[in-house]
Amino acid sequence: MRDYEEIVAFLGEYGPFQKLIFLLLSFSVFPNGFTGLSIIFVGDVPDHRCSIPANLNLSEAWMNRTIPLVPGDDPHYSKCSRYRLDVIVNLSETFPDPDLVNMSGVEQEPCLDGWEYSREQYISTIVSEWDLVCNDDWKSPLSMSMFFIGVVTGSFISGQLSDRFGRKIILFGTMAVQCVFSILQIFSPSWEIFCLFNFLIGFGHISNYVAAFVLGSELLGRSPRIMFSTLGVCISYALGYMLLPLFAYFIRSWQMLIFSLSLFSLLYIPLWWFIPESPRWLILNGRSKEAEEILKNIAKKNGIMAPNVIFSDLELEEIKIKRTQTHTIIHLVKMKNIQRITIISTLLWMIISVGYFGLSLNTPNLHGNNYLNCFFSAAIEVPAYTASWLFLQRLPRRVTLSGSLLLAGAVLLLIQFIHSGISKLTTVLVMTGKFATTCGFSMIYVYTTELYPTAVRNMGFGVNSMASRISSILSPYIFYLGIHHEFLPYNIIGSLAILSGILVFLLPETFSRPLPDTIEQMQNIKRFRFRGVSKNHFSIYKKKKFEDCGQRM
Repeated sequence: MRDYEEIVAFLGEYGPFQKLIFLLLSFSVFPNGFTGLSIIFVGDVPDHRCSIPANLNLSEAWMNRTIPLVPGDDPHYSKCSRYRLDVIVNLSETFPDPDLVNMSGVEQEPCLDGWEYSREQYISTIVSEWDLVCNDDWKSPLSMSMFFIGVVTGSFISGQLSDRFGRKIILFGTMAVQCVFSILQIFSPSWEIFCLFNFLIGFGHISNYVAAFVLGSELLGRSPRIMFSTLGVCISYALGYMLLPLFAYFIRSWQMLIFSLSLFSLLYIPLWWFIPESPRWLILNGRSKEAEEILKNIAKKNGIMAPNVIFSDLELEEIKIKRTQTHTIIHLVKMKNIQRITIISTLLWMIISVGYFGLSLNTPNLHGNNYLNCFFSAAIEVPAYTASWLFLQRLPRRVTLSGSLLLAGAVLLLIQFIHSGISKLTTVLVMTGKFATTCGFSMIYVYTTELYPTAVRNMGFGVNSMASRISSILSPYIFYLGIHHEFLPYNIIGSLAILSGILVFLLPETFSRPLPDTIEQMQNIKRFRFRGVSKNHFSIYKKKKFEDCGQRM
């Protein structure tokens, strides 16, 4: 009995239609690169100090002395307190020259009249809009965490929505969700409403990504599917990320920045007429005539004569039976070997996700130009994805993944020993850490799909992906710690990366080994090594090696 791949083999692997779909679906991921990370500039903290009412009639010299100087290695004026103004007024009347007064004994008070924000870099951010500083400085990272909570919710629901309503309608529907709520977000009357919209944008963000990945995987043949899932989608995401600092440099208001970026979604409206629904999904939902029409249209675009009858009744029934789920999530923890693999791989996903997003969001804490640093952080992902793709073709999984994570941990821990006078070296080390972490993030997707048997592979991948999204909620607070202690984010991420690099060696090697197909084959793993799987499965492995590769977001 032919399976779906054999039935549609007449379409060819990489004809004109497949090339077009590859480009269009990769392009559809482009806005995800800047939507998820725009908070780097939208939520940045401008220099600020307590506001002093103008009606106090203080001289310029006394006005400059109303803010206390905080001593230390880096003396600076306080951002959250001022001297008591009634005391300052009395002193100014007695001593016209403030240099004659010892201010050390003057009582201080919080910024009762709000704050003044520097406009040297930004016209406005959400921080200056709603005074998210001092006692309320925890609200800024929470704004980003709300986005990731939306991503977690979308990760849980998007697959079900896609299976229920179709890949295409969810792809374009969630694009609309991102666009509409991004535009509405600029009219947020309060920080709480802004966070609500950020949650909904996060929901649309991941749902759009998943729908694009699944639709591409089902429309493309085996060879282009591998490149689409490892290079096409990922590099398009990185290019969108690279566009963010360019827009932010010329648009310094947070409302206009979000509005300008959201308009990109309008470019995707014409794609509705070029991207078809997945024929595989249509067949599984009893719409075989629509599926055959789409396949015949694809054949026509590829210059191929399609058979008059593509699917026999028996083949249609067989396809439905093969896709019926017969296992539950309990199988991931019920058996000892799969249980161990699930626990270790889940920890790896969580650690790598915190490291990737923590380094991405930590850009404002780097020395030098924020816009250039953000651009370099994005640009480094392109060679990282390319390198990981090449490594996965030639080298063992444990060596490449562990090596990437250990390299990331080593360079990030080294940063604390770099003298503050050579900040460029610090930036180079951070970018090296970002490169290595991004390599690890890309590799863990392929490695995870090879660890699980076919019977529970999608389920296992989904659990790990969900865990990574949950941990990403913490990543804005890694960035938040950098405001108070420069090296703490790097020490945390570096230590976790070293730990994850060691944990990798507790997993079995999967390179050049057959993919396990059944639960029984997984039960034959002894001491985290694959045993008991016959060598004649190797040909199956070569055929299916990357077939079930999971989605990035």
